[in-house]
Amino acid sequence: MIPIIYKAIRKGFSLMRNLAYTPYNKLLFYLNGVNFGKSLKVRGIINVHVTRRGRVALGEKVRINSGSYHNVIGRQQTTIFWVEGNLKIGNNSGLSSTAIICLNEIIIGQNVLIGGNCVIYDSDFHSLNPQDRKDRLKDRSNAKSTKVIIKDNVFIGSHTTILKGVTIGKNSVIGACSVVTKNIPENEVWAGNPISFIKKIEN
Repeated sequence: MIPIIYKAIRKGFSLMRNLAYTPYNKLLFYLNGVNFGKSLKVRGIINVHVTRRGRVALGEKVRINSGSYHNVIGRQQTTIFWVEGNLKIGNNSGLSSTAIICLNEIIIGQNVLIGGNCVIYDSDFHSLNPQDRKDRLKDRSNAKSTKVIIKDNVFIGSHTTILKGVTIGKNSVIGACSVVTKNIPENEVWAGNPISFIKKIEN
């Protein structure tokens, strides 16, 4: 009997939290100047930081999970949007415990699924020149940053890292725990570190 009561109470608290998450996170987005569709759904608390020159636009029916209660596959983290450039996420896309660090431009298409604990970076963050790294200003100013594009209908497996300058073609699948450092053609499955071709996707 006690386990049944406990589970009922736990379910009740979960329902109450879920009712509060989306309005709270919409307020965070609004205060950061983020444009988002009315149908945005968020479970958990997100971390949003958009600078004065940063621009963020989320399409309709975007879904976001954040944290251990809402992404139970392990190695959970808060979903993070750190934007100094231009970030766009298309309609009906979903991400879970994902960190997006956008200093230049990141474009995510429609119907894209991004698995738990993925990270997307459009910058090296530091200069590759060891002399530059001795000076914090030179280190940052000489760090390379290049656009990332993830096209429509892409599925990115959990714990994947996507680095600067990458385009992932439409309908493609990236296997879990991959490190994406080069362009991926459309309609293909790739995986691994370094990432390599697995097979074509039959339509």
